[in-house]
Amino acid sequence: MELAHSLLLNEEALAQITEAKRPVFIFEWLRFLDKVLVAANKTDVKEKQKKLVEQLTGLISSSPGPPTRKLLAKNLAALYSIGDTFTVFQTLDKCNDIIRNKDDTAAYLPTKLAAVACVGAFYEKMGRMLGSAFPETVNNLLKSLKSAESQGRSEILMSLQKVLSGLGGAAASSHRDIYKNARSLLTDRSMAVRCAVAKCLLELQNEAVFMWTAELENIATLCFKALENSNYGVRVAVSKLLGTVMATALMPKQATVMRQNVKRATFDEVLELMATGFLRGGSGFLKSGGEMLKVGGSVNREVRVGVTQAYVVFVTTLGGQWLERSFATFLSHVLDLVSHPRATQTHVEAVYSRRCVSFILRATVGSLLGEKAQIAAAKEICQAIGKQMKAVEAVVNDTSGENKSGAADIAASQHVMVCALQELGSLVQSLNATASPLIQEASIGLLEIVTSVLLHPSMAARLAAAWCLRCVAVALPFQLTPFLDRCAERLNNLKTSPEAVSGYSFAMAALLGGVHQCPLGIPHAKGKMVVSIAEDLLRTAAQNSRLSLQRTQAGWLLLGALMTLGPSVVRYHLPKMLLLWRNVFPRSLKELEAEKARGDSFTWQVTLEGRAGALCAMRSFVAHCPELLTEDVIRKLMTPIECAMTMMSHIPSVMKAHGAHLKASAAMVRLRLYDILILNNFNFTLLQLQPNSASGSGALEHDPSSIYLRIPAGEAVPGPLPLGVSVIDASVALFGVVFPHVSYKHRLQMLDHFAECVKQAKGVRQQAVQLNIFTAVLSALKGLAENKSTLGPEEVRKSALTLVMGPLDNPNPILRCAAGEALGRMAQVVGEATFIARMAQYSFDKLKSARDVVSRTGHSLALGCLHRYVGGIGSGQHLKTSVSILLALAQDGTSPEVQTWSLHSLALIVDSSGPMYRGYVEPTLSLVLTLLLTVPPSHTEVHQCLGRCLGAIITTVGPELQGNGATTSTIRSSCLVGCAITQDHSDSLVQAAAISCLQQLHMFAPRHVNLSSLVPSLCVHLCSSHLLLRRAAVACLRQLAQREAAEVCEYAMSLAKNTGDKESSSANVSPFAPGVSSRTDIHCRHQGVNITETGLEGLLFGMLDRETDRKLCSDIHDTLGHMLSSLAVEKLSHWLMLCKDVLAASSDMSTATLLSSGKDEEAEKKDEMDDDTMFTTLGEEDKSKPFVAPRWATRVFAADCLCRIINLCENADQAHFDLALARSAKLRNPTNDLLVLHLSDLIRMAFMAATDHSNQLRMAGLQALEDIIKKFASVPEPEFPGHVILEQYQANVGAALRPAFSQDTPSDIIAKACQVCSTWIGSGVVSDLNDLRRVHNLLVSSLDKVQAGKGSSSQLYRESATTMEKLAVLKAWAEVYVVAMNIKKEAESKPKRAIKNTDDDDDDCGTIDELPPDSLITLVQPELPTLSRLWLAALKDYALLTLPAEFSSQLPPDGGAFYTPETIDTARLHYRNSWAPILHAVALWLNSTGFTCSESTEAAAISGLQKRSTSVNLNQASGAMGSAKSLPEINKDRMHLILGVSIQFLCSPRPEEPIEHVTACLQALHTLLDSPYARVHIAEDQLIGVELLSVLHRLLLTWNPSSVQLLVTGVVQQIVRAAQDYLQEKRNTLNEDDMEKEACTVLGEGGDSGGLIPGKSLVFATMELLMFILVRHMPHLSTKVSDSPSHIATKTRLSEESARLVAATVTILSDLPSLCSPAGCMTILPTILFLIARILKDTAIKSADNQVPPPVSAALQGIKSIVTLSMAKTEAGVQKQWTALIRSTLACILEYSQPEDSVPTPDEVSMLTAIALFLWSASNEIIGVQSLQNGCMNRFKNALNSCDPWVQAKCYQLLLSVFQHSNRALSTPYIHSLAPIVVEKLKAVERNRPASNIELLAVQEGIKVLETLVALGEEQNRVQLLALLVPTLISYLLDENSFASASSASKDLHEFALQNLMHIGPLYPHAFKTVMGAAPELKVRLETAVRASQASKAKAAARQPAPAIHSAPTIKLKTSFF
Repeated sequence: MELAHSLLLNEEALAQITEAKRPVFIFEWLRFLDKVLVAANKTDVKEKQKKLVEQLTGLISSSPGPPTRKLLAKNLAALYSIGDTFTVFQTLDKCNDIIRNKDDTAAYLPTKLAAVACVGAFYEKMGRMLGSAFPETVNNLLKSLKSAESQGRSEILMSLQKVLSGLGGAAASSHRDIYKNARSLLTDRSMAVRCAVAKCLLELQNEAVFMWTAELENIATLCFKALENSNYGVRVAVSKLLGTVMATALMPKQATVMRQNVKRATFDEVLELMATGFLRGGSGFLKSGGEMLKVGGSVNREVRVGVTQAYVVFVTTLGGQWLERSFATFLSHVLDLVSHPRATQTHVEAVYSRRCVSFILRATVGSLLGEKAQIAAAKEICQAIGKQMKAVEAVVNDTSGENKSGAADIAASQHVMVCALQELGSLVQSLNATASPLIQEASIGLLEIVTSVLLHPSMAARLAAAWCLRCVAVALPFQLTPFLDRCAERLNNLKTSPEAVSGYSFAMAALLGGVHQCPLGIPHAKGKMVVSIAEDLLRTAAQNSRLSLQRTQAGWLLLGALMTLGPSVVRYHLPKMLLLWRNVFPRSLKELEAEKARGDSFTWQVTLEGRAGALCAMRSFVAHCPELLTEDVIRKLMTPIECAMTMMSHIPSVMKAHGAHLKASAAMVRLRLYDILILNNFNFTLLQLQPNSASGSGALEHDPSSIYLRIPAGEAVPGPLPLGVSVIDASVALFGVVFPHVSYKHRLQMLDHFAECVKQAKGVRQQAVQLNIFTAVLSALKGLAENKSTLGPEEVRKSALTLVMGPLDNPNPILRCAAGEALGRMAQVVGEATFIARMAQYSFDKLKSARDVVSRTGHSLALGCLHRYVGGIGSGQHLKTSVSILLALAQDGTSPEVQTWSLHSLALIVDSSGPMYRGYVEPTLSLVLTLLLTVPPSHTEVHQCLGRCLGAIITTVGPELQGNGATTSTIRSSCLVGCAITQDHSDSLVQAAAISCLQQLHMFAPRHVNLSSLVPSLCVHLCSSHLLLRRAAVACLRQLAQREAAEVCEYAMSLAKNTGDKESSSANVSPFAPGVSSRTDIHCRHQGVNITETGLEGLLFGMLDRETDRKLCSDIHDTLGHMLSSLAVEKLSHWLMLCKDVLAASSDMSTATLLSSGKDEEAEKKDEMDDDTMFTTLGEEDKSKPFVAPRWATRVFAADCLCRIINLCENADQAHFDLALARSAKLRNPTNDLLVLHLSDLIRMAFMAATDHSNQLRMAGLQALEDIIKKFASVPEPEFPGHVILEQYQANVGAALRPAFSQDTPSDIIAKACQVCSTWIGSGVVSDLNDLRRVHNLLVSSLDKVQAGKGSSSQLYRESATTMEKLAVLKAWAEVYVVAMNIKKEAESKPKRAIKNTDDDDDDCGTIDELPPDSLITLVQPELPTLSRLWLAALKDYALLTLPAEFSSQLPPDGGAFYTPETIDTARLHYRNSWAPILHAVALWLNSTGFTCSESTEAAAISGLQKRSTSVNLNQASGAMGSAKSLPEINKDRMHLILGVSIQFLCSPRPEEPIEHVTACLQALHTLLDSPYARVHIAEDQLIGVELLSVLHRLLLTWNPSSVQLLVTGVVQQIVRAAQDYLQEKRNTLNEDDMEKEACTVLGEGGDSGGLIPGKSLVFATMELLMFILVRHMPHLSTKVSDSPSHIATKTRLSEESARLVAATVTILSDLPSLCSPAGCMTILPTILFLIARILKDTAIKSADNQVPPPVSAALQGIKSIVTLSMAKTEAGVQKQWTALIRSTLACILEYSQPEDSVPTPDEVSMLTAIALFLWSASNEIIGVQSLQNGCMNRFKNALNSCDPWVQAKCYQLLLSVFQHSNRALSTPYIHSLAPIVVEKLKAVERNRPASNIELLAVQEGIKVLETLVALGEEQNRVQLLALLVPTLISYLLDENSFASASSASKDLHEFALQNLMHIGPLYPHAFKTVMGAAPELKVRLETAVRASQASKAKAAARQPAPAIHSAPTIKLKTSFF
């Protein structure tokens, strides 16, 4: 294939390959040429042009196939338009000669066709350049048109179309000729020719004025004729022609009108013509009037459908603006169609016509109009309905009978009503909440009008009105409950009118059926209301015979609808229902027999209807409440069902007795019975073969129960099939369910009976019988396969086989299909190799001998089905034979039908064989390619099957396609060629298959699929009028965007650039082709695609507004999602603009836009103006603007995208959330785009969404707002330090929230808004109290609502909606309170005077000025008494709801404070979302009040507000007993509640729980344990503590984040502290009582023995938990870990969070000994000391800035607290053990502090500090242990000799403390050993003066040590000691000359020495003199220094009055350990 890729055809390579492969080679070369010509250099092309022309014209006569000729023509034309045009006329003549050639043989045909194609391509490309030759060409083509066969005819017509398009107006002279010759072919027998004519005439009408003036009527008639017996393709083409011509006639294009003075058709004339087609079809006006009077045969269905489509094209062509203006006229015309008697001659035809009219309305109003215009359209429809209803009422009330035609009018009006109401319903449903103005404007009176139709005499109209109400209620859920109430009320008032009973019950049933689509539901009580109404209707049915039928039907209908509310409602009414069901049917067989004899025909009818209704309600129950189907209930249901089955057998005799009009009622009973039996086995849907007679005849009136059932996805309105059809369908399905459970004997009987029935029936009836039997048998076989059971013994099989095999040769294709399927299913069920072999062999033999099409197709399908159902492995041995036979059949060019069936079977085989097919891939592929290149494109079915085969082959080869082997690359290139051919086919199904093949290829071999050509072609398909093609294109884009979003967008944009120039050239061609949005795009060819600067993303967003198909929309969402996640961060502005443009549409609609700055309003005004002016020019309209404003669903999606963009930016780069960083990045590189720079846009978008009409959009907007607040709350404003950037938007936030708190807002939005409020208040953006008040007041108002208690306000929604709302309010308050308390706590830790916790109420007022941050608490304070009570109530509810199911009996019977027992399941979720912040708040409140608040006082104040004062009361028992609880009891309950809730949650938080819940719960525990009461409570009962600790330990195992671990350590510390305090208290009381010493020892854990019991010991539990944390952060602490082979000993520094955690654990560890008895201490201390020493060693690592890490300071602190333990020293029993412990710990630390080479240098200071701590605090234990003493001295010596002055300084400080130790026995050896070194070091300073402050500090500290030694020395040694100190000090003094030049540190040393000398002199005068006397030179230096100092002081004093005292700099240790 690579050889084909050259500019000239490689003729040598072509000669070398086999004959069969040449066409493929040539096609591949043409494909390459097509791509390369456009891109090649013009000079290169011109050089080789001559040779190229030769090669290409040579190919014309080589009989090229259809795809080849298309490409060939395209390339030739392109070559001439790029290169020179000298020889073009020669080539044209050559082609004309070929066309003139008289050779009519089949062999010459391809050459002729190729020449025709070339002519077309030339004119299309070069147009007027060839103008001079065109008359000849056209005549030539028209001449050969007369004699051509069908393929030639269609090819010539396509060429003519291209000639016309290329020449435009220049071809005017030939227009009439072409028209005359072409129009007769509109009724050609070949469908392909009809299509071609329609397309050619469509092109012609652009310029030929006569077509839409003089010839208008003839064209219409021709089109109607062409539609007769047409197929889908013809209908599309002809309707496009008809619609466009009509539109042009009404509104001609300016240019043509200017040229000739034409008379325009009027609107009425055009509509009249169209209506003729709809009502009379092709017979038209040509027949004489006489025939018209015999209202003869109805209109052919194809014609009606075609005209319907033409209406849509007509309106689409005229555009949305036109439709808006002329909607009233158009609507009345369309509705008149369906009221015309000719459209409704039979019921089925009427239903069909209604479908057509509904389609016209849906396709135009639904997609062409924006939301505003749709609302206007809905008003028009309302008026139309009202007008009809008035007319009907006039007839009904006209008792005089003057109005003879009245009955006919009513009959006609019902169909009008159905169409109008269905469209109204669909409109409102698609508008959703945006439709609210329709309901709220009284002038429209939508509800009154629709409800008035409920009284229409016709059932169809009543049902349609009910359906419409359901749509309104689903769109506007707040109307649901009022509707129900209104209907119930009217039903009660109008009980005596049969229509009212029927109509209002329909409406109620419909509304109940819609409840499941409204997430907020309806109040529980409505269920009771419905049951009582239904019961009443059934009870009174017998009272009045005029009403009994309606009342019976209505009663059962309502009960059936009630079942859809689900088990939570039905549970309460089940006993009553079972009773009603039991009573409808006779109790026993006796009664059944007796009833046969009784009754007249009317009572029987009522009885049958009643039983049908009961069975229907039963089916609804089984379908919607499967949870309630216990054994017992099923047993009770079976009694009436069995009775019904027996009754069915009596029906024939009853019907004989009472007449056949009972037939329908009986059939209804049978249908209901079958339905419930099918369900009872299992839910099961049957894939019907094809409801042959009934397609398109579905209507609500066939089965009223469908008004409350769920609609299958994708249907707008339920359309149950007629009763007769439904019964058969149900019986077929039931047969399939029952068959597997029947004995073999009965199976045989049934199958034989079937065979007999088929024999008996004759003619058409036989076909119908066979079809039904087949469907039943198939259904049975499917049932067997699903049950994994077998068919039965030989005779059953035989009977089945004979039944199935016969129809394989039946002329009816549907029966052949069924037979093939059945055969395959049978093989699957029997599953024996011999049986399969027998069946396969039978088909093989048949296929080898048979020559007729019927048996060949039937048996080839049989083979396919065999393989499909038996699977690859079961049928492997027949694979070779099957494939070879099918490949042979597929080449039978004489019969496309045989080719289609055999290829279809082949595809089935390839799919089912999988890898086993690999050996046959090559031959199959080459066959597929050959057929693709030769089969005429008009045989679309063959091409569709070829596409299917290609897809199956690609899947089979699979990932192997990536390979580079020769065979693989051949297969791959063959697949790509195959895809290219199918892609270029004209049929949409074939193109869709090509797309899915390419998608598969891209999945397996992405590198080999060329996106640069694929993506643009997909973008073109996005505008296709075929849903299938749009679906395929989007599905493919979705896959591409997942991997290569950037490339996809880039290639799509390249399309936008290229179409720019094409558009302008084609402006004169497309008259007023609508923008991208029209479903049926006129001239998609010229238009290219509407991709503008917004790129593919913009196009997809636009599609979301027009597409209604669910799958398609979800794929578009996914595609946009993939593109967003890979591109949004880089192209931020672009994506934000996209979202903003979509969301901006809401601001036009919404009246709620409260504030927007002036310039935005201007912009909006401008937008509105654009909208108006957009369509007034009907010429070339502004293509860039989409044509309907984005609809609400798209806007919701855009708001979600906004949230995703924010999240993506958060993960990308911090600069997105930092204004200063962002600005600097923008300066560095202007292309940098950062989110924070778009903040005002973000806020504006969120604001627009949050204040929209649409509830979903409001939710999305509030969510976006919350995200924005959370992410930007802490971003500072660089220009105003101390402020954040969000502050300037507080007005917007307030305005966005306010509407959400209005009276009629749904609960879910209020809940979300509360969440946003608390986020905003708690974010700390606004600190000014008055500004916060605005938002705060919203929360206050909602709190008042919460207090109102249950059942107060009128309820619109389910009770759990109220629960959700109230809990959201409480949660919001809780979050605000938590934040307020945190601010307060921070503020209290700062100020000078602390505020005591308890009296904060009084203090608050006084401290407001000093503590501005405390202001938030002042907002919450007034509400606290109420809030605390409600919070506790909510927590108690939550606690009860989390009880396991087995304790459900303990729940209070009338619900909790905020939930009702009926909605318990839904309420649980709301509690689960809000309990955590509430728990935290309660803990804070209890802590702040110190548990001193009892609630009896509060409860009394509030009880007046509530109907039931107990509902929000906290006491278990209501009434007097409850109030008697004392405060301690109440507090105990509260403690149990909080601890219980926490422990229950922390035991096993679900992994999807948000981490905030875990942290809130832990913080709550921490806060709680701050209060003394709670500490005592937890310490008294040690088991609670242990339990809590083990739960926390378990939590740590599952939750990793360090924030959680830190909080856990905090709580553990609180528990330990609580225990410490409690123990201390006990010890104190013991000591006070002054009992004997022995009693005291036993206090603390471990007792006398020192044993700790796991599970009971608090200390053990704590250590276990702490050890877990330590090992997680420092794995080497655990011997298990460090000894394991996988462990690598790495010493990395701990992260900051880990360090904090380790520090916290060490602190707690060192607290533990104080909880133990002395013996207990000895048990745990070895472990604790080991851990502390190890941690010290591992974390004490030297750092550059000499910071002490938290773990180190904690460890030192811990050593100190342990070493100074008092009781260990006082206890005699443990003395020895203690000493050993201390010594070994010190030895450990000494060992650890030895400098090693490998590890990071240890921090000597920390190690020395630890050693000093031991020396200082544990002197007794250590004195005299020589080895330890030497070790310690060594460490000090090393430190003194350290080169780091900081270490020296610290070492001196520590030595000082050791030297000063009171125990001389300890200090003396150290003084002796270390003092000389100190002196040496200090002496050396003279030569090496300090250069920095730290070095200076070291010297100063050293001098202090010497001074101390002097002070410690005895009098007689003073002189010697001073003789060391004084000379050293004097050596530090500088003389005057060097003083001036010295460094500042050096000067400071001089000053320091001088001051010290001045200080020492007076202290030891005698010794000082002695020393000074001994060395006169010292004296001289000292004196000069003193003089110089005094002189400088005098100078300074002269300059400034106050003397400055120079203090020595000192650096203190962070933590003082002494």
